Amino acid sequence: MIRHFNRTALATSLAVTLAGFSGASMAANSHMEADVGMASGNQTSTVTVVLKLHNQAALEQYIQDTVTPGSRHFQQFLSTSEFASQYGASAAEIARVQAYLKQKGLSSQVLDNHMTIRATGTLAQLGAAFNAPIHNYVSLSNGQHFHRPSTTVLMPSAIADLVVATSGLSNEKKYLSHRIKALNLPGTPTTAAQKTKLATAAIANSATATAAAGNPTATGEPGSYTVGDVANFYNINPLYKRGVTGKGSTLAIVTLSNFYPADAQTYWTDIGLATKPNRITQVHVDGGSAIDSGSGETALDVEQSGGIAPDASIIVYDAPNAGNGFVDAFAQAVSDNKADSISTSWGGPEIFNFAALNVDGASITDTSDAGDLQAFHQIFLEAAAQGQSVFAASGDSGAYDTVRGLGVGTAPGTYTAPLTVDSPASDPYITAAGGTTRPYTYSFNGGPNASLTQESVWGWDYIQNYFDTNFGPGLVDVFSVGGGGGVSVYWHTPFYQLFTNGIRTSESGQSLSYNDPTAGPTTLLKLPAHFRGRNVPDIALNADPETGYLVVSTYDGGLIAEGGTSFVAPQLNGISALLTQSNHHRIGLWNPQVYAMQNIFGYGKYSPFNDIRQGDNWFYQGKHGYEPGAGIGTLDVTNLDLYLKSGLFSFRL
Repeated sequence: MIRHFNRTALATSLAVTLAGFSGASMAANSHMEADVGMASGNQTSTVTVVLKLHNQAALEQYIQDTVTPGSRHFQQFLSTSEFASQYGASAAEIARVQAYLKQKGLSSQVLDNHMTIRATGTLAQLGAAFNAPIHNYVSLSNGQHFHRPSTTVLMPSAIADLVVATSGLSNEKKYLSHRIKALNLPGTPTTAAQKTKLATAAIANSATATAAAGNPTATGEPGSYTVGDVANFYNINPLYKRGVTGKGSTLAIVTLSNFYPADAQTYWTDIGLATKPNRITQVHVDGGSAIDSGSGETALDVEQSGGIAPDASIIVYDAPNAGNGFVDAFAQAVSDNKADSISTSWGGPEIFNFAALNVDGASITDTSDAGDLQAFHQIFLEAAAQGQSVFAASGDSGAYDTVRGLGVGTAPGTYTAPLTVDSPASDPYITAAGGTTRPYTYSFNGGPNASLTQESVWGWDYIQNYFDTNFGPGLVDVFSVGGGGGVSVYWHTPFYQLFTNGIRTSESGQSLSYNDPTAGPTTLLKLPAHFRGRNVPDIALNADPETGYLVVSTYDGGLIAEGGTSFVAPQLNGISALLTQSNHHRIGLWNPQVYAMQNIFGYGKYSPFNDIRQGDNWFYQGKHGYEPGAGIGTLDVTNLDLYLKSGLFSFRL
């Protein structure tokens, strides 16, 4: 299908002005904010205190054993109480922390995992408890008002040996939703043709649907795809024919925006998909979040995951997009332990977590204070031990994760763009969801037809090249839109990537700098070269908005069309729900299993994976085997199910 567009330019604000993960980026640059004094001492807030795990090395080995066929702990996943008793803080340790908090006037609540304590009090009490006065600030770049400690947080000696991280002393940080529109859609209404397409996608006489490999809910229309097309692309239909629809499984969405649950039902009904009734449960963490510009993200997460697994139950955990909301939502979803699989489509640059960002020109030499990275990590360890498969979108800013939130340039007031990855997708105990572009024929601005003939790593440099070739440079600037991927500079290469061909180390000469209009260029952070870090993504599916999907979102005006790795994470979540039903047990941490399969069996007709050898994400090229653009590749879900059932894989060190 040929797609025609008549845009004369793409606003550079596409990659610059999106409200997003801004915490450490602004904290890094004292010239970009104004300290307006001590925060109101009477204002109430909640801080999450994450306690150190016991026997973490043994826990990591146990997790590996749960997904290693032949191990005595294979598929022996823990309950929350078992995790708490074996690896959580002891009753005496919890009592010591709670006694200290009470002494400082704070009330506290302990989650069942014995790892997370929520402490509530005034900002004055919290500042005193953690030896850091809390001030109000105003961002000079976007006018955002927020509070945060005015000095480095010093963990009180009374509990320092028990606490690994605190989250929520600042409410500055905001994460990005990893969804993005196609070039022809920003600022324009949905066309009648698109609305008709959704309403009639399931009609039997739809020639497009009939030609699209048989799934009756598919459209076969790039940019207007549905979950039925996903089933066609990645060989899910044989599972449906066997009655595998997610029955008996539960999946969870962790999100930072509330939504209208009726949107999801409208989507499923209008494409002709029969689903389990009354399947959505909402859990509002920390008071929940508002229905706002992120609501479409939550809607698509539910529509995609629940559309892939139409008979699975769905729990939506939403929390405020500030402070400790994201950590708390994940902690609640994992501690509840009701969901067999969990996904999120929110994130932000990994490097924004480093305390080194608060020192101009600092190199990353000490990342012991790594923001929420350690808090998330312990939560994901618990999830893996409990057999919960967790997925996160890898981002939509290609190999340069800071660009979408900060922009890029050399003029005064702009930032450089180092090679960076997205968090929490960079954590080794989560499956990072990358993006591809499906084959299609396109034409922009009245130019000649061009085609992508193979599924490729998603990067909009193919669009940039099209415009530069046919209309000359300068008409559009879409750098660095594409699937997130690269090398972590915090997490070391995990065991499951040690024997994988194509794993990279971090590149040299990477730094985040700000060209201050007054002081000139200022280096905010120097990234380590040749760091043997965790590579992302792990698995990729179609994410390019030009070959993207239809979404129903009341907040956004009804029917819209979007793309981004935001779609891939919930799709993998839904696929995991299908595999849970088919295998009669939780799947657990995907990564050791899929990397073992790829290392042993490679690619081919009977492989669970499709090799992605074309395209790039503005730096990492598609090639045979693993690459930090599409990871291992895309899935053949039916073959993946067969391999999981067979147990013919093992990853022993």
